[in-house]
Amino acid sequence: MGPLAGLVARRLALGLLTLFVVSVIIFLGVSLLPGDVATELLGQSATPATVAALRHSLGLDQPLVARYGLWLGGILQGDFGTSLANGRPIGHLVAARFGNTIFLASVAALISVPLSVGLGLLAALYRGSLLDRTINALTLVSISFPEFFLAYILIVILSMQAGLLPSLATLNEGMGLAEQLHRIALPALTLTLVVIAHMMRMTRASILGVLASPFIEMARLKGASPARVIVRHALPNAWSPIINVIVLNLAYLVVGVVVVEVVFVYPGLGQLMVDSVQKRDIPVVQACSLLFAATFVGLNLTADLLSMLANPRLRHAR
Repeated sequence: MGPLAGLVARRLALGLLTLFVVSVIIFLGVSLLPGDVATELLGQSATPATVAALRHSLGLDQPLVARYGLWLGGILQGDFGTSLANGRPIGHLVAARFGNTIFLASVAALISVPLSVGLGLLAALYRGSLLDRTINALTLVSISFPEFFLAYILIVILSMQAGLLPSLATLNEGMGLAEQLHRIALPALTLTLVVIAHMMRMTRASILGVLASPFIEMARLKGASPARVIVRHALPNAWSPIINVIVLNLAYLVVGVVVVEVVFVYPGLGQLMVDSVQKRDIPVVQACSLLFAATFVGLNLTADLLSMLANPRLRHAR
């Protein structure tokens, strides 16, 4: 096994260990919540015998370690259990909702990634100019506001006052792609404004850092234009931190959409988790949390691997 393959194997093993620890934290955190699930489902008027029978059927009378083992074993076999609220398989519930979340995150990524890289290149190319200061000011404003605040501002301006976009991002079966994009325009724009600042500022900082290198000075002495210096010489050598921050923000687009989905009533995984918390549907909450954690860990591993591929100096462990 070569050095790069060994490093990748160690990163994957660390990712699996992290996911295992996260699964323990999720299970313990949800299991130790105050209140009894059986009592919540049956109501306060239920008899002790009925509550005990439901606890037995749900496996709540077993030791915590045994319940965790059964839960983790089922997940490893692709069985997330059954929803307590409607009796449907959890796998079917989260699959549809997770697909909607990925769709929203993908649309936001297709807008934010090229826009942020382009703005970062322009800010670096015209460093210190009015354009650079304007871009930095606008991104600083967008990064200073929380998601729900931006969401409500966009609803007031683009939906209530201008009437251009719907305030609720509801999706129905059989809806065409154009109509879906129209419905999710506001939440996608909200996510774009939230993540674009990080990627743009990292792109600008990475480009400016590379511009101080001797080979950049050599390219300038050979008569290369400023645009050519940045695009052909600086950008390829600045990809490693840019790729890392892009992938980490993509992870946020998937994992951090809970607030945005709730504001726009979008039928994604975040909305499902919030609804399940209100209904005390513990198995669904656990499944959603674990799926979010797996996505975040997986994209973090992807960011590390892409950084190693983009920067040969990171391929060798120190």
